[in-house]
Amino acid sequence: MREKTILGLKENWKQFSLLLIVNAFVGGMVGLERTILPELAEKQFLITATSVLLSFIIVFGIVKAVTNYFTGVLANKIGRKKLLVIGWLVAIPIPFILMYSENWNWIIFANVLLGINQGLTWSSTVVMKIDLVGEKNRGFAMGLNESFGYLSIAIVAYTTGWIAANYGLRPYPFYQGIGFVILGILMSVFLIKDTAKYVATESKTTKVKEHENVFWNATWKDKNLGSISQAGFVNNLNDGMIWGILPVILANRGFSLSDIALIVAIYPAIWGVGQLVTGKLSDHYNKKNMLFLGMVLQGVSLIVMFWAVHKFSFILLSSVLGIGTAIVYPTFLSAIADHTNPGQRAESIGVFRLWRDLGYSFGAIITIVIAQFLEVDFTILCIGTLTMFSAFIIKLRMT
Repeated sequence: MREKTILGLKENWKQFSLLLIVNAFVGGMVGLERTILPELAEKQFLITATSVLLSFIIVFGIVKAVTNYFTGVLANKIGRKKLLVIGWLVAIPIPFILMYSENWNWIIFANVLLGINQGLTWSSTVVMKIDLVGEKNRGFAMGLNESFGYLSIAIVAYTTGWIAANYGLRPYPFYQGIGFVILGILMSVFLIKDTAKYVATESKTTKVKEHENVFWNATWKDKNLGSISQAGFVNNLNDGMIWGILPVILANRGFSLSDIALIVAIYPAIWGVGQLVTGKLSDHYNKKNMLFLGMVLQGVSLIVMFWAVHKFSFILLSSVLGIGTAIVYPTFLSAIADHTNPGQRAESIGVFRLWRDLGYSFGAIITIVIAQFLEVDFTILCIGTLTMFSAFIIKLRMT
């Protein structure tokens, strides 16, 4: 007799928990670079030009974005689990390249691999969790998912900075990555199960109609999906800037490597922990209002950061930035799922994540352009203003 497929977080908590742990390892791979790569570029590769320094973020963002899209397109054809395993296999060389490469081009190549790894693994775990839980606890599920991923980024961002400050920039900070890859592969192969049958079950009861053109609707045509996609794009645009240029700005203002590690890690830490609360809230409160509030908090904190001087000020503003991001991040994904037919969910999320993660690259490119004409600090002011503009698109366009 075939086992009945039941949707729900409580009913599928074992598989859901395993996916959370896998996603923590996925986040840890990004955390390896979050704090010390700009320092590594300057000290060991003698790179100081902003355009060259941010090249790794541009490459990472473009590759991850494109991989997100194809993960969504292929999820129903190849299977979520197979894509997850492939994503981990691609990651095997990354920590070794970061430890031993003698040419900056190898670092760029490592970020190509990292983009593929993140696009395949993170997208797969997101879709699989949404498949398991159904509609009732979708926001809470996404809050847990993003919380584990970004809290892991924060922890590893801090540990890499601490290890680098005490034992040198290479190779010790990147040993963690070897562990993440090994555990990620083993869990994905032996413990994770595909979730296709859950999609089939939900498709029988859904009232959401299919879109004729998923790509165009999720990009802009649909007022709700389009508003969410543009906000996701701007969210990661400012995150890409924070990733690549905030450590440089802090160093220019005289902060030590350990202080930089603390300030840089606080933002994703608040972002990660906060989603445990905000994800659940998005199941009960108006998603449009939550997205607007979150983007406004991000914009205000970035604008004010332009005038910040003291360590405490940066810690406070990084916390507010983290709160704003925590409000929008799980809400993005649950809102996309709410407005999409289950059969098209993976593709819609893939399109959203395509535009969202292209924001990384555009954030880095905007930073490079601004730095050609103004002090690098002005990037915070410009991108903060753009984030405020995105908030009002949500306010005016979402229904």
